[in-house]
Amino acid sequence: MTRKMLGALSLGAVLAMTAIVASAQTAPAAPKNDYAKPETWLCRPDKATNNYCDVDLSTTVVKADGSETTEAYKADPKAPIDCFYVYPTVSNDPGIISGMTPTAAEINVVKAQFARLGAKCRLYAPMYRQFTLTALRAAQSGHPMPGGRPTTGYDDVVDAWNYYLAHDNKGRGVVLVGHSQGSGVLTQLISKEIDGKPVEKKVISAILMGTRLPIDKGKDTGLFKDFPLCKSASQTQCAIAYSSFRDTIPPPENSLFGKAPSDGQIAACANPAALGGGKADLHAYLSNGAQITNSGAQSTWVKDKPNPKTPFVSTPGLLTGECVQKNGFSYLEVHVNAVPADPRTDDIAGDVVQGGKVNAAWGLHLIDANLVMGNLGDVVGAESKAYLAKKK
Repeated sequence: MTRKMLGALSLGAVLAMTAIVASAQTAPAAPKNDYAKPETWLCRPDKATNNYCDVDLSTTVVKADGSETTEAYKADPKAPIDCFYVYPTVSNDPGIISGMTPTAAEINVVKAQFARLGAKCRLYAPMYRQFTLTALRAAQSGHPMPGGRPTTGYDDVVDAWNYYLAHDNKGRGVVLVGHSQGSGVLTQLISKEIDGKPVEKKVISAILMGTRLPIDKGKDTGLFKDFPLCKSASQTQCAIAYSSFRDTIPPPENSLFGKAPSDGQIAACANPAALGGGKADLHAYLSNGAQITNSGAQSTWVKDKPNPKTPFVSTPGLLTGECVQKNGFSYLEVHVNAVPADPRTDDIAGDVVQGGKVNAAWGLHLIDANLVMGNLGDVVGAESKAYLAKKK
């Protein structure tokens, strides 16, 4: 979701989805998409035109002393594994269910959350008819939109997944990647189509960002039987799940994230920067300015210096993160290592702001992926090597 989009929503609107979904279950099923058609995919390795993962990912590395270097990016077309991505709630299309034509929202979120993994895996990202922001706004206003079948998005992703398995996988390992609504869809997919079935042996890991995957207290499993939380980058057939909050703004009681739905469980938290636990540096790739709309604009990176022109900025040493359990919540706690004497910025953008105030319930949901994108790349690379070694 973009900062502007989330700013128009309330927690009540999200909760109202339950009633909308229940009332629309009797709507006729939508015609199936044909995932043999290239236009039904945002990213595919064989997509010659409009491959939205083939984009500029160059990054300015801003050090604490204000010095800058440019980091180039190069995808690996011969990557030995695949990644399959389901994007978060971004659509402003009219109606409950989005269309299948990519807009700037889908294109930008793929750039921010997924394309960089192309250095480690071949990239597959289907379009799907998701539950829209338009419908959430209508629910917020007290006038839920009629029509539509909210399960359409999940059905689409199942069809895309099955097409990928039948025509593209060819025995390769695959990492599942999702955020927010996308993580929810993948959670269903794993539960219904993968966990406990032969195909699970192909799934290297599931990266489920911005969600509250339930695990049993004192254990590493819960909803998933055969996908425990990842404890190291050499572990495979495991899950990485988390929601991020600033250490200065912990989740309030009404937070959507960080708390499991039952008392016997907690929300999963696996820190991509330290899967074994503890605090570690976050290798963030933060969106520069308003070029990528799924994160808030950063006004200044270095005092008295123009902002760089690259689409991303990396700030080594600025951010650390640790999975914590506090006040009934389990989440990735993000600390900004501010040094006022240094010329580099002492803060980052990414909060949801409503009426000029930060909505603490959302935490750093907007930049869940950006915060650890470099760490995720390292993890996927290590998992790939571990998976391939086990297959020998």
